[in-house]
Amino acid sequence: MSALAGQADARSAARQAAGRALHIDDRQFARWAELLEGRAGVFIAPERKSFLVSGLRARMRETGCADLGEYYRLLQSPARQAREWSLLIDTLTVHETCFFRHASSMRLIEEQVLPAAVARGGVFRAWSVACSTGEEAYSLAMLIDAFCERHGGGLNYGVTGTDISLPALRQAREARYPQRRLKDIPAVYRERYCLPLDDGGFGISEVLRKRVCFAQLNLRDVDASPMKDMDLVFCQNLLIYYDRERRLEIVNGLSECLGPGGVLVLGPGELLNWKHPQMEKVRYQDTLAYRRTD
Repeated sequence: MSALAGQADARSAARQAAGRALHIDDRQFARWAELLEGRAGVFIAPERKSFLVSGLRARMRETGCADLGEYYRLLQSPARQAREWSLLIDTLTVHETCFFRHASSMRLIEEQVLPAAVARGGVFRAWSVACSTGEEAYSLAMLIDAFCERHGGGLNYGVTGTDISLPALRQAREARYPQRRLKDIPAVYRERYCLPLDDGGFGISEVLRKRVCFAQLNLRDVDASPMKDMDLVFCQNLLIYYDRERRLEIVNGLSECLGPGGVLVLGPGELLNWKHPQMEKVRYQDTLAYRRTD
């Protein structure tokens, strides 16, 4: 065996062994959880320690780091930190999503939010928070575009999707999805907005894509973001990953991004007994939504 081959085998063995026996105690977990929340706004509850260990182990294996100290130093490296932080956050962020995920919330938008917006006139601005790979943002765009078509236009609109994961946002911009995701889209929208691709999947039509944009956003930076005077803020399946105190901070911040009459749509059961002096609860079956009153 040549020296080069031996070195390659050694590196491969080291990579496979990296993180295999990783164990972190409660003190180490608290430090990593604090680091992740401070850096990226990602909250990991103590009961999800095994989830954090799995994520760290996966990245250590990929980078060949033998222990947590070495991996931490890599995260601080000027040449590697931006990319590695992005990859770690992507590993620790759940991207499970689908088109038209919560039918009742979509009906609320169609039956109450959009008619009220048409009555107000102007531009309709919708925001998909933690949009992952884009299915939610495109679902909102399909709903809004079809509503405008049925009602003879009268509403200029745009949808913004934000997420902390750069790989997820890259896929969202490409707007290419596997065939199995097509079943989640109502037939009327499939025919109008979905195009077959050579690889067997489908893509989103250009008429819709030009209405949707995507940007990276850490929810810790909402106050400094350009998301202001929104007519719709759609934030579902995100708050469940945070404790109540952080949930309240997030929702209070999102409410400040709404314009008068704007609606914040959350996942049912994600936040109980929230009150805000400028928000009123929207009554609609199997939904959790609030309207800004001024």
